[in-house]
Amino acid sequence: MSAERVVDLAIGGMTCAACSARLEKVLNRQPGMRANVNLATERARVRLDGAADVEAVIAAVAKTGFTASLVDAHTREREKAAKRQAFRRQSRHFWIAVALTLPLVGQMVWMFGESGHDNELPRWLQLLLATPVQFWIGWRFYDGAWKALRGGGANMDVLVALGTSMAWGFSAVVTVLGLGQHVYFEGGAAVITLVLLGKLLEARAKARTSEAIESLIRLQPKTARVERGGQWIDMAVDSLMPGDVFLVRPGESVPVDGEVIDGQSSVDEAMLTGESMPVKKGPGERVFAATVNADGALRCRATGVGEETLLAGIIRLVGEAQGSKAPVQRLADRIAGIFVPLVCLIALATLLGWWRESGDFAVALVNAVAVLVIACPCALGLATPTAIMVGTGQGARAGILVKNAEALERAEKISLLAVDKTGTLTAGKPTLTDVAARGVGRGEALGLATALERRSEHPLARAIVAAAEAAEEAPVDEFRAVPGHGVEGVVAGRRLRLGSPDWLGVAADETVAAWQEAGKTVIGLAEGETLLALFAVADALRPTSRQAVAYLHQRGLRVVMLTGDNARTAAAIALDAGIAEYRAGILPGDKAAALSELKAGGALTGMVGDGVNDAPALAAADVGFAIGAGSDAAIEAADLTLMRNDLLAVVDAVDLSAATLGKIRQNLFWAFIYNVLGIPLAALGYLNPVVAGAVMALSSVSVVSNSLLLKRWKPRRASRIRHGGGDEKR
Repeated sequence: MSAERVVDLAIGGMTCAACSARLEKVLNRQPGMRANVNLATERARVRLDGAADVEAVIAAVAKTGFTASLVDAHTREREKAAKRQAFRRQSRHFWIAVALTLPLVGQMVWMFGESGHDNELPRWLQLLLATPVQFWIGWRFYDGAWKALRGGGANMDVLVALGTSMAWGFSAVVTVLGLGQHVYFEGGAAVITLVLLGKLLEARAKARTSEAIESLIRLQPKTARVERGGQWIDMAVDSLMPGDVFLVRPGESVPVDGEVIDGQSSVDEAMLTGESMPVKKGPGERVFAATVNADGALRCRATGVGEETLLAGIIRLVGEAQGSKAPVQRLADRIAGIFVPLVCLIALATLLGWWRESGDFAVALVNAVAVLVIACPCALGLATPTAIMVGTGQGARAGILVKNAEALERAEKISLLAVDKTGTLTAGKPTLTDVAARGVGRGEALGLATALERRSEHPLARAIVAAAEAAEEAPVDEFRAVPGHGVEGVVAGRRLRLGSPDWLGVAADETVAAWQEAGKTVIGLAEGETLLALFAVADALRPTSRQAVAYLHQRGLRVVMLTGDNARTAAAIALDAGIAEYRAGILPGDKAAALSELKAGGALTGMVGDGVNDAPALAAADVGFAIGAGSDAAIEAADLTLMRNDLLAVVDAVDLSAATLGKIRQNLFWAFIYNVLGIPLAALGYLNPVVAGAVMALSSVSVVSNSLLLKRWKPRRASRIRHGGGDEKR
């Protein structure tokens, strides 16, 4: 069996939620295919396994009456060009329809005067004006309806085509046979014109929902200044390869991801993190594509180019999130699937009921047409995806990358948040503050500890190494790391252990207790059973951690700190951060188990972490938040990646989730209410087809416009957080 793979397809021809629901149902019936179709993005994401391939997917889409093409690097530009051309064509058709429809609608004003029907346009002229609108301008509705019916479904095009055809057909028969009935040419023509206007406004509004991705794409420069044979030449960014040396001059954007070789400057990384303060860069520091160099020149070596840059990853992640489907949309999808057949039945019942009660077929026909015209599943189909598109786009601008819509929906609902200590609550840059040597000199103790720690990747190890950079590097034999405890090895013939006081058996030492109560992490160095030295390492609380915790408490979240540190140090840090509950002494492999224990009470649980050891817990949580400067494993396991190294970013993510879900609920409410009220009013004869067409056209526009109000959402800043803890301690 072939490996499972995912393909993204651009779908053409969808007009409403019934289209996307039907296509998704058809694809999911195919062997080896699991599909998610998004009306707002006009994309289908299909997971293939077994013998299924892309050609089979495209063929299945074609049988349903739509078109499909594989999404590649040039798809977005092709789609933009095609949409611009289609928009211009539809605009021309709309204005032609307006010119032909205005005389038909205008005569209705004169008909209310004293002379009444004496001012009515000749019926043959009405037929001449209405026919091009019905069958030329309105051909798109017939084409869409035929494709939908051929594929075994029904959509909004069926309703519009059926309703306007009934009005035009009845009026044409009356005109040709010279009957004494009123004609309704103006009704069908006005409905088609108004629906076209709604589609144009909807297309313009939908284009604005994708501005986030478009703005990200525009950030990356097209050329780079590259070193070739000792000369600097300008090259297309697409031509760069890993290892190429490039120059970033003051005021220029960084062309690709890289590492600074030489030079000093500050770089504006607001497009990644949402923070306006420039970040200092020097040799060894990483720079990222599309960030802006400020005042110095930087000579860099390319490390990530093309699709491997952080910017490309962000664009890819935002696109995937915008194309995903939130659970709240399932109800709307189920309704959209049965909506059109149900409306047709209601329209038929309206026709027969009015004809039977009034005996006037013309009145019955008008009311049935009004039912067909006012009913539109578009608002239901656009309610969720447009809000998701805008919400994830705003998140990307603020440095919040959402993996999928489901995670964005769940983030608002979490009631318990587990927070890693090192690198999440704290700055993740521990420094050596105290050394207590026992039986050896301070310098000798630091040298022995440094020899062991040079081989360790733990942040505490880096603190000791940084404090003794001038120490000679002694050879180490039989080195071994003991996860959660420390390291051991033979240095200059001496078998040493370096790690936690519990592991070394010196936890009861007075110095250890005093340092731990001060919130410091204590590391001991022992030879056999003899304690040689104690080291105190402090990792300062991030400046905004206390404020972020206070705000999370205000939202009603239960915040729990998880750490591998001892209970005394954990208690001091928790107190400083304003956290009442913590779990200390948790080994790296046990964080997921601790999280499962917290989830046992039935709470929807979030986890914030940054390290490799946090990845299992991030994956186990209902919603995982990875601090952006953390490991790739943590980011891969998380549902949301926070580009800012700041717990306030979690607050922003929860706020964004609440704002997005609020818009979705508003959209769904108005979409449901619109149909629940509009269809009965039309069936009871309170709406004529022209008014019904106008209301239907505006319903979709109102939903998309309401989603666009999410653009006003802004991330919080520390100064805006109110809490009871007074000023910041640090």
